[in-house]
Amino acid sequence: MSLDEYQKKRNFSHTPEPTAEENSENLHRFVIQRHQARRLHYDLRLEIGGTLKSWAVPKGPSMNPADKRLAVHTEDHPITYLKFEGEIPKGNYGAGQMDIWDEGQFSSALSDKNLLQQYQNGDLKLQFLGKKLKGEFALVNTKQGKDNHWLLIKKKDEFATDLIYDAEAYAVKTAVAHKKGKAPKVRKLKPEDTVKPMLASTAKEIFNHPDWIYELKWDGYRLMAHVDDGKVRIYSRNGINYNSKFPKLVKDLEQIDHQVILDGEVVIVDKNGLPDFQALQNYHSKTPGTLRFYVFDMLFLNGHSMLELPLKDRKSLIPEVLEGLDHTFYCDHIEGMGMTFYKKAIDSGMEGVIAKKNDSTYALGYRTESWLKIKAVESEEAIICGYTDSKGAVFGSLILGMYKEGELTYVGNCGSGFSNDQQKELLGKMESLAMESSPFAKKINLKGKTPNWIHPELICEVKFSEWTKAGALRHPVFKGLRNDKTALEVQSEVQIKTPEPPDVSGQATSNSGNLDIEGISVPFTNLGKMYWPKEKIRKYDLIEYYLQVSDTMLPYLLDRPQNLHRHPNGIQQKGFYQKDNESLPDWIHTTTIYSESANKKIEYMLCQNEATLLYMVNLGCIEINPWHSKIQDLDRPDYGVIDLDPSTHNTFEEVIETAQVVKEVLDLAKIEGYCKTSGSRGLHIYIPFAGIYSYKEGRDFIKLLCYFVQDKLPELTSMERAVKARKGKIYLDYLQNRRGQTIAAPYAVRPRKGATVSTPLKWDEVKSGLKITDFNIFNVPHRLSEEGDLFSSLLSKPIDMEKAIGNLNAE
Repeated sequence: MSLDEYQKKRNFSHTPEPTAEENSENLHRFVIQRHQARRLHYDLRLEIGGTLKSWAVPKGPSMNPADKRLAVHTEDHPITYLKFEGEIPKGNYGAGQMDIWDEGQFSSALSDKNLLQQYQNGDLKLQFLGKKLKGEFALVNTKQGKDNHWLLIKKKDEFATDLIYDAEAYAVKTAVAHKKGKAPKVRKLKPEDTVKPMLASTAKEIFNHPDWIYELKWDGYRLMAHVDDGKVRIYSRNGINYNSKFPKLVKDLEQIDHQVILDGEVVIVDKNGLPDFQALQNYHSKTPGTLRFYVFDMLFLNGHSMLELPLKDRKSLIPEVLEGLDHTFYCDHIEGMGMTFYKKAIDSGMEGVIAKKNDSTYALGYRTESWLKIKAVESEEAIICGYTDSKGAVFGSLILGMYKEGELTYVGNCGSGFSNDQQKELLGKMESLAMESSPFAKKINLKGKTPNWIHPELICEVKFSEWTKAGALRHPVFKGLRNDKTALEVQSEVQIKTPEPPDVSGQATSNSGNLDIEGISVPFTNLGKMYWPKEKIRKYDLIEYYLQVSDTMLPYLLDRPQNLHRHPNGIQQKGFYQKDNESLPDWIHTTTIYSESANKKIEYMLCQNEATLLYMVNLGCIEINPWHSKIQDLDRPDYGVIDLDPSTHNTFEEVIETAQVVKEVLDLAKIEGYCKTSGSRGLHIYIPFAGIYSYKEGRDFIKLLCYFVQDKLPELTSMERAVKARKGKIYLDYLQNRRGQTIAAPYAVRPRKGATVSTPLKWDEVKSGLKITDFNIFNVPHRLSEEGDLFSSLLSKPIDMEKAIGNLNAE
């Protein structure tokens, strides 16, 4: 057929489409273009007889044999149209955006009939090898060539699915709507529909974002559960029915008195609550561990499709539906605070977290960038394509593959992670799938090892360290077989960039949630609230910092009454102090102390664990201010403090000079001193007492040290309490050493510009060039990992005050 009609319909000076050039090539290529014209449709084009035979498919192709897609025959297109993408301007034929949805090669499914003859007969039997379209199809004219209406029908084969197939779900990445940040069109749902779940993309690293929620990533099988009038159907993501495999779960779900479609993960958890994937793989009624189904989404409820609702609204309805069940649990989440949640998850032994945009709708069968999975240990599904021989074992290693751009590709060998019994079981399965030739299109190098090839049907999951430059898995370790996925689903995934936090002006957000910390559920609120507007530092960044340093910081907080200095609206709003505490959670410890100045008993909070520390931070305690003494003996401090407090006239270089003189005096006394930044404008020098001396004895000793310092720096320092009397000099504050007095703890953040941290120093760092701003919530955790806790001896090595005084008097 000529291209006359194609050329007649177009003015090539006004459209970017290729000109109508004849071509004698017949490479059996195809393309499917998503065409956002006056009405959205998909254009199927087949290279037959030197041109592209073309059909407009209004609903797009389907991999479900039950779907018979109308395909309207249109004019032939030139071969160069195979690669066309772009905007056809208004006023031109077919005006609108055109993007390539799929491409590849095809062939006749009938070896004895050529394609051109089949086309002329109006009955094409095709075999597609594309990225999305695979396997056998029929393209049939409804009236044997008498009109332009054809049907595109998928044949039942290994690539077919009985799930709902919506071409739009696989088109968003190239669609104009996606480029503008819009969600794909969401279809309605019926309770009897078999649905394909929404899938998460892979992100390289965790992130904080106020518009995202974070869930635990459970290492199990993805399950869809339908409950309707007591009848339950559960199935895997590729439609495999699991009612007989998990009868306990079916019985549990039968108790739901609602019509629902639930989405979740079934796992076997051990005594520590951690998932055991191999136990799940071999599950039976006597399998050790506990069967649990964690539900994280709901797609349908009592006659109403929920696909178009935002994720947070869908999740909000789940707990009530699951109330009273034994094996089915709501998969809770936390908002905004991804980095904190991720660290807790990994520390507890989980493999990672799932991040989800809180307003995302549910796109059936679509791998979306609104859901992201972030894992600490790399793991992937791979297809077992064969195995190598071994003299001393059942077999040497598994030969693994994945689909990459529609082609089965070699990704390495896996020779560890399975027991001898597992190897025997695997060998039995592999021998039944034996084939003579390699399933790979390209020859692979097995470095002299003898391969035994099998049909690429078995899927396993492996852990590995990284991808090599050659595209292979480095050091893969076998985790187990997967029965819940098909081979075509096993494709290498591209890691996407994590979203940047929004640039907002400081308004609070409503995101909140509870985080499990050592068995304590700690509530968090307004996590996205901007605490440092200029630096764009939010509340969850502060919580993330304290979570990272909590283990190091807690020894300086344990058993010490806390004077809460709260800034619930950030550093630009005035804070307030709070000593007395009422209506605290029952897991927070307190102590009652009589205050003579207030003439009443005060209920002080005690920070006995990480959960309490983060609870305080959630209250707006940017800085943490403990007493110097513990509740075991409130009159005997564990340390004394020299607070170098500069006036507005002093430079920080002068503070450093003063601290160096303090060090000289300490050396004369032959005692250890510990210096840290105040996090504000000065420096703090701690002297270890270990509860041996009273506050009065400690204060008098610190005062004596300050006299020696002032004697050496009379023009720069003062011990006058009244600000005017100091005359612009650095105040040697020894009065910090009184019962009930508090000072910012080591590693406490200060409500100051730059989110500075009161940071312990080595004495050789206390020199010209040191800046308070050198230490903040973003770099102190790394400093801790490099330097360790420089105050670690403060609480365990007290000075001998009498000897120190003697040493000073001897000078």
